[in-house]
Amino acid sequence: MSEALTEEAPLAAERILELLPDPVLVVRGAPADPAIAYANAAARELFRMELVGAPVGAALRHPAVLEAIDHGGPAEVAFETIGVQPRFWRAFLRPLGERELTLVLRDETDARRTERMRADFLANASHELRTPLASLAGFVETLQTHAKDDPGARDRFLAIMAEQAGRMSRLIDDLLSLSRIELNEHVPPSGEVDLAHVAGDVLDATRPLAVQRGVAVEFAAAPDLPRIAGDHDQLVQVAQNLIDNALKYSARGQAVSVCLEAAPTLEAARAPTREGGVALSLLSPDAGEPAGYAVLRIADRGRGIARQHLPRLAERFYRVEGQKSGGTGLGLAIVKHVVNRHRGGLVVESAEGEGTTFSVYLPAASA
Repeated sequence: MSEALTEEAPLAAERILELLPDPVLVVRGAPADPAIAYANAAARELFRMELVGAPVGAALRHPAVLEAIDHGGPAEVAFETIGVQPRFWRAFLRPLGERELTLVLRDETDARRTERMRADFLANASHELRTPLASLAGFVETLQTHAKDDPGARDRFLAIMAEQAGRMSRLIDDLLSLSRIELNEHVPPSGEVDLAHVAGDVLDATRPLAVQRGVAVEFAAAPDLPRIAGDHDQLVQVAQNLIDNALKYSARGQAVSVCLEAAPTLEAARAPTREGGVALSLLSPDAGEPAGYAVLRIADRGRGIARQHLPRLAERFYRVEGQKSGGTGLGLAIVKHVVNRHRGGLVVESAEGEGTTFSVYLPAASA
């Protein structure tokens, strides 16, 4: 009985390892010429290569992890994989026998993102809310003294206070939205979305603003537009922010163009559309060849943006000097992070005095 159990124990252990959610590798030959002797299902899914028999360096390239394998003793190493979608890992190494060890990888991306989100939110909120709070405090103090008996001043100050309170509310909403997007940015969306429906919903919602500003909106959608793997609500945010910006920076009597196109290749998706302007990629996807792209282009004929400002447009709270629109400075940052989650790209083209075009390209859903 005991002999049978002894023979079955390795098989049972391997079945257990196959079911573990964390990637597990068994390395032999450490510290001299270490190679992978075993990889469980989670490891095979992570590395997507033939692991058994491969050198450790073919799968794990982080110097601190390789150094810990060379030492061969118990170790714990935290490291980050760099890319458009960075991931945070912790490697646990334990010796199994002579020149053999086990390596377990634990994904700590969610925990790190939550920690960073909390810290960023506090830092940004405390910095950006200081100005409107100081303004509100100043007007309250004024209303409590000599202005309280002046109806004209009182009404004027109350209107300014309402505007500052609205700005604070929008700022908090955008900060929370950005934090939520960043928290799940490494998790690709699973649903399918029709970009034409997204653009139509946003255009219906922004029509009153366009009428108020006296700006015409031209809309065109290609009939062969592919569906994309996406989150409908987040893509509405992308279209909403870009169309709002185009309307705000357009003068009365001008027009904003919203165009949906199909692009068979990455080069076609990010090809320039304006002659004489400067084109800059604000976000490029990781290498890969999906079955085409759906492209959303939003163009205005406003003042345009000087070349030196283009690289920083998607930074938090960055505002082009002389172009104050009353926004929070987070709209393009939200656009960039949503597009990044969708494994897409973002391109800006602009020429001073001729307007600006933002192009968002998203990979087509798998057939």
